[in-house]
Amino acid sequence: MCKITIAGNEVTYEAGTTYEQIAKEHQNDYDQQIALAYFNGRLRELNKRVEEDGTLTFVTTADKAGIKAYRRTEILLLQKAVDELLGAQGVDVHVLQTTGNGQYCELAGTDQPVTEAFLEQLSEKMKQIAEKDLPIKKESISTAKAIKLFHELGMTDKEKLFGYRRSSSVNIYELDGYKDYFYGYMLPSTGYVTGFGLTAYRDGFVLLYPEPKTGIVESFEPSDKLFATQRASSEWGAKMGVKNIGELDEAIASGRIQDIMLMQEAQMEAQIGELAGIIARAGQKKFIMIAGPSSSGKTTFSHRLSIHLSAMGMKPHPIPIDDYYLDRDKTPRDENGNYDFECLEALDIELFNKDMSALLAGERVELPIFNFKTGKREYRGKYMQLGPDDVLVIEGIHGLDDKLSYSLPADSKFKIYISALTQLAIDEHNALPTTDGRLIRRIVRDARTRNTSAQETIAMWDSVRRGEEKYIFPFQECADYVFNSALLYELAVLKVYAEPLLFNIPKTAPEYVEAKRLLKFLDYFLPMPSENIHHNSLVREFIGGSCFNV
Repeated sequence: MCKITIAGNEVTYEAGTTYEQIAKEHQNDYDQQIALAYFNGRLRELNKRVEEDGTLTFVTTADKAGIKAYRRTEILLLQKAVDELLGAQGVDVHVLQTTGNGQYCELAGTDQPVTEAFLEQLSEKMKQIAEKDLPIKKESISTAKAIKLFHELGMTDKEKLFGYRRSSSVNIYELDGYKDYFYGYMLPSTGYVTGFGLTAYRDGFVLLYPEPKTGIVESFEPSDKLFATQRASSEWGAKMGVKNIGELDEAIASGRIQDIMLMQEAQMEAQIGELAGIIARAGQKKFIMIAGPSSSGKTTFSHRLSIHLSAMGMKPHPIPIDDYYLDRDKTPRDENGNYDFECLEALDIELFNKDMSALLAGERVELPIFNFKTGKREYRGKYMQLGPDDVLVIEGIHGLDDKLSYSLPADSKFKIYISALTQLAIDEHNALPTTDGRLIRRIVRDARTRNTSAQETIAMWDSVRRGEEKYIFPFQECADYVFNSALLYELAVLKVYAEPLLFNIPKTAPEYVEAKRLLKFLDYFLPMPSENIHHNSLVREFIGGSCFNV
């Protein structure tokens, strides 16, 4: 018998009892479906069994780990349904980028058109499989056996991926004879998938996810500009022969990575030059508004764009929106009583508009500088007056929100949204989360520039993400131009810097689970040295050695 502590109460269970059995006894205590469990601080799937005394807490489909498990299980359900409907050899569904409230997918190896009639048929098949409540079984096999299995199944991306894997074993999931690998934990059976949707989009379709807290599958809201930008980046990566991690590892192992790095940097430089040309040709643009989520490389991008604008005869001047923060004692507080530096109301919007309007009118203006040590605005003789060729490059979280610059004419603004939209996939069925790439960037940068540990960065990440969801993402489609700052090779470089920082997180820390997940993720990549990376490269903002003051 095992003594299990749940919510402060000690209960005795027979050894071998599954976490799922225990979860069913406590489901009524939760508003959402229990998806996973923490046992003695370790994240566990519900089909695992109790073997010792310990403390048990539950994770629901409204929690971050539970959301991810639900979505992976939904994807497996989709793959099984496609296999049953179009089960000829070589027919598959490729799971690509996240878009809106779902995952964009395309059919491969078939001429089947993605019509609404076909999607209705596919949806019905998924519902049938879900209603059967079929178990999802997990088996650990040797890496060599996994490579052989994926070769036989025609899953070439996985075959390459595990060809560079140092781990001796691989976890394989099986659903009624269909076998696959997934990056992360799964739900115990298909009956847990109670909501999903399918809608045609572009050359494929979107698998819609339910809203975590309500379970409601809302209608698809496409982000066309964002999708097109990431799609173009993925197509460029495919042309370079690097569309997934296995191909990146292959390029590193074969010595091709130096050429790929040079081509990627040249391609990004050309894109920034093209963007500068668009701005110059637009005419009368005095305010270049740049916004993007954390660790998108906004600072380096702003410098490089300014250089190209200068080369075209313009005179760019950087204006950090942060200089318009209210004095600390006037800053709004969040629901926990902490200063909310990310809300729009933390800025002196009236002063910003007064200064910018005066500059637009040709007046000479003294601009503020915010002292982050004292928490007060200061004036240090920073005067500015705009001539015919002068433009302001304004970077900040609210740059795309017209409430920030309400007094400025629309035709005087050019809005740029920048984000690291990772173009690599893990494999055919596992998209690489763009947030993971940004989190690793931030861990490396903050340790170098702010003396912030990886544990501290991970601890604040959920708060950062909530701010992005509220203040940045709703405005991304308002941009005149979307710029992808992700580099094909960057995670192989960041791995070298991030791994020691992540290994330094104690196993007893709440952030250890996330650190362990990121370490497993970085284990997919072969390391790449940074010596030959250009000093103006965007990745230098994070690893150091930039020619810019970042």
